[in-house]
Amino acid sequence: MAAEGTPPHCRPAKPALYGELTAQFAGLVAGERNGLANAANLAALLYEALPDLNWAGFYLMQGGELVLGPFQGKVACVRIALGRGVCGTAAQRRATQIVPDVHEFPGHIACDAASRSEIVLPLVQGERVLGVLDLDSPRLARFDEDDAAGLGGLIDVLLQGSDFSRLVD
Repeated sequence: MAAEGTPPHCRPAKPALYGELTAQFAGLVAGERNGLANAANLAALLYEALPDLNWAGFYLMQGGELVLGPFQGKVACVRIALGRGVCGTAAQRRATQIVPDVHEFPGHIACDAASRSEIVLPLVQGERVLGVLDLDSPRLARFDEDDAAGLGGLIDVLLQGSDFSRLVD
């Protein structure tokens, strides 16, 4: 959360920031196919580089449900059913969920009471949902379409450069 204390007018614009993160992450995964290692590095990169986050991580599909994967932040729920909460909804619908106020999302799962907004992107490869990338913030309306686009580009790099065959069913 290095950028958290930086005034908003001094932070790079989101598209530029995500461009830098994508280039940095592409360098991290170059030559490394292990999906677990690459997901762990992406969670750490996002947690350190993006302002106003209190959780960044992955849930991976195992046994027909989402199971906690690599993350940064406080302890988290271990299992989430498809269709339950923001993560389960994103996986079931295969669509990014941007939630400006988690307290207004029906069925929201509160792992950290400090979380106020959330974005969840599904990891889809072909017809298969591999899991989700989940980011939480203590700030209301922290995430927008620029975040969705930037994070989507990072997920593309992750999926193209990683083997998840041993991590998901």
